Amino acid sequence: MHSAKQHPTPQPVDLGVDDLASRLRFSFDSGHIWLGESRMLLLHGAALTALRKELIDSLGVDRARGMLLRIGYASGARDARWARTLYPAATDTELLGIGPALHMLEGVVRCTPDLMELDIEHGKFHGEFTWHASFEADAHVQLFGQSTEPVCWMQLGYASGYSSALMGCFIHYRETQCAAAGAPCCRITGRPAHEWPDAEAELRYFQPDPVTDHILALQDRLQSLRYAIDHDLHTDDLVGASPGFKQAASLLKRAAHSQVTVLLQGETGVGKELFARALHNVSPRAAQPFVAINCAALPEALIESELFGVEKGAFTGAQQSRAGRFERAAGGTLFLDEVGELSASAQSKLLRALQEGEVERIGDTRTRKVDVRVVAATNVDLEQAVQERRFRKDLFYRLNIYPVTIPPLRERKEDIALLARRFLDKCSARHDKKVSSISDEALHALQGYDWPGNVRELENVIERGVILAQPGGAIELGDLFPSITSDLTRKRQLTGLARDGSVRAHDEHTVGAFLDHVLRHGVGLDGVEGLLLDAALTRSGGNVASAARLLGMTRPQFAYRLKRHGRSGA
Repeated sequence: MHSAKQHPTPQPVDLGVDDLASRLRFSFDSGHIWLGESRMLLLHGAALTALRKELIDSLGVDRARGMLLRIGYASGARDARWARTLYPAATDTELLGIGPALHMLEGVVRCTPDLMELDIEHGKFHGEFTWHASFEADAHVQLFGQSTEPVCWMQLGYASGYSSALMGCFIHYRETQCAAAGAPCCRITGRPAHEWPDAEAELRYFQPDPVTDHILALQDRLQSLRYAIDHDLHTDDLVGASPGFKQAASLLKRAAHSQVTVLLQGETGVGKELFARALHNVSPRAAQPFVAINCAALPEALIESELFGVEKGAFTGAQQSRAGRFERAAGGTLFLDEVGELSASAQSKLLRALQEGEVERIGDTRTRKVDVRVVAATNVDLEQAVQERRFRKDLFYRLNIYPVTIPPLRERKEDIALLARRFLDKCSARHDKKVSSISDEALHALQGYDWPGNVRELENVIERGVILAQPGGAIELGDLFPSITSDLTRKRQLTGLARDGSVRAHDEHTVGAFLDHVLRHGVGLDGVEGLLLDAALTRSGGNVASAARLLGMTRPQFAYRLKRHGRSGA
């Protein structure tokens, strides 16, 4: 029979609170605080105390307890995943000890492990911990006076989330004594949920509150009603806060109530059709059809018949008369995507339709009046196409009356988080899978990518993340960019220093070669520092803040060393 590993008095500092603290970085230029690759926040304790009071006053003690417990659980589970990634060689006991160390580092409570028995392979767990200077206990007493029962709900949820993520099964903790109830300190005990015979009433707090869900659903419905009566531009995926987005949206809104032909310009995937639909939705034509056609997706022989229609017998196979897109869009909006791909003949007929407001079906002898608002889009330079005689000059002038340029996503960094959140909700519903959020590391990677495929590529990446993410969990970096993350993990395993600061065995040859180079060329200590500064700047593209993070120092520290060596960076 396999016996569980027992450690009566483990010390979390064995793994190194100092080591964890060394991974805490303050990026003053961007306003970020990083713990490893996770973004952290430095908040006033008074603000969290006020939030606790508001939750209890508005939802009642029971629902406030459940909400704080679930918040703590999510935080603990996230820290456990981070710890396992950061210390892949750590033992199970060492990984469990990181949880209390992180809780101390984050300023929540000073935690002393009293007993830890764990065997992940066989699902055995028993943990007992003592909490000193509990933030939650102090806050509750400050707000409501001494309690008659334990109140460290968020901390309890954190312990449960951390241990559950580590063990791979649900670990339930119970606070056996609490400083808010008059005890000298707080104590907790954790075991697998099925080993608590009377825990059913407590376990219900880990389930989402149906009343809270109902309130959120009502808020969503209210927001939908606001959209229905709002005359602002709106489609499900048309969101943004960047100056470029706002400028394009403002131009479209000004054109909405006129009949002017609009030319949307921008790279493939920026959302030109979404902008066209938004223009249609806020125009007086909103109740009439919106008809779209991709001029580049149809063979040249079919473009004219699709646009203008065909009469029976006009050519072999035309067994019945058929209306074209212009006629089908009568009273509404016709969206011509990739208009630069039209043939010379189709360009000529399109010009007539725009100028005269009438079309002639292929094989017909009469014209038909059409009342259509045309919105065209292209990702090519039509002026250059005119110069190269690939596009009619007079048609270009007719389309270019009201041009609107939609900037690429790489110039709309402020919109990436908003779009990612929207696509997360959309794809979660599409795949009937609950995914809670996008991790800080993953979001940081999204905002640092150039997005050659623009918004369409972002949606595809988020959809892949939803499919690969754990149900109920967050999308991690590896879910978005599996190949990149795998490569980074491999590099982390093959390079760097051991936890005690010594050189790893498989790095000795590389380090030895570097030392030989330094000694052979007489490079002093200052020279070595200069080499490191130059290498960090090169890898970060000349960005001082990024280079500083690579070397584990602050931007001012890095800038000082640059100045001392007579170097400069962006």
